Amino acid sequence: MSERHSARDRRRAREFDAFVAGAAGRLLHVATLLTAEPADANPAAQRLLTAALARTYADWDRLRGEDPYDRTRQDLARRFVRTAWRHHRTAGGVLDRLTPLERLVLVLRVYDSVAEEQVAAQLGIPAERVRASCTRAVAAMRGGPSAPRHRLRTAP
Repeated sequence: MSERHSARDRRRAREFDAFVAGAAGRLLHVATLLTAEPADANPAAQRLLTAALARTYADWDRLRGEDPYDRTRQDLARRFVRTAWRHHRTAGGVLDRLTPLERLVLVLRVYDSVAEEQVAAQLGIPAERVRASCTRAVAAMRGGPSAPRHRLRTAP
């Protein structure tokens, strides 16, 4: 019995290692964009990613055909939402001028190409708010007039 568990554990570890080798760089970039830290100094992003990867590894056997990248990115976004107040300070990153919600929406919509409806469902907000946040974020990044900044509130 223990040999079977041991073989399954080794297979699981190999599969997860292969996933991390292929996806960790992009996921770290997503986390770095969310935390608005500079790419060369991103401890908060690394902590977010480590926690999200740990959760994905814990759930690895239950994924059953689900894309581990999507699952990890969703967990990363949820963790960011829960800790967004920590990331609303000047850190020197390119997305520093955005509110946490604008940053999250922009990263998911533009960088990771997640559909508007999926972002809305994941955050528990109307699609119109996702669209408006993305529009404000793009305008702010282009240097246009910035809309009033609001705190991150995902569910009514």
